Amino acid sequence: MSPEILVAIITAVSVLGAAVVAAFPALRRTHNAVTAQGAETRAATLDALDVMGTRLQARFDARIDDVRNDIDDVREGVSRVREWQAGHDAEHLIIVRPHRGGDGA
Repeated sequence: MSPEILVAIITAVSVLGAAVVAAFPALRRTHNAVTAQGAETRAATLDALDVMGTRLQARFDARIDDVRNDIDDVREGVSRVREWQAGHDAEHLIIVRPHRGGDGA
């Protein structure tokens, strides 16, 4: 191998080595910045999920309360219908079998 090629190879290797050594601090800073951004993003995401979970829980609880109110309304309606039915049945019994008073009539 000629001395010029050997000198060129050694120069190229030393330039690449110097570039790699110089890149390490920049890579470390980039890594640290990305890690910090990841932590910030993770914290923001968890906060957003907590807020969304709270809102969903509130909506779910409100929906359950609405359903409970509807069920109570239905129960009240059924009670009124049963009361009406009892009165109506009593009216029919009076019509079918009139009450005979004890006044001797």
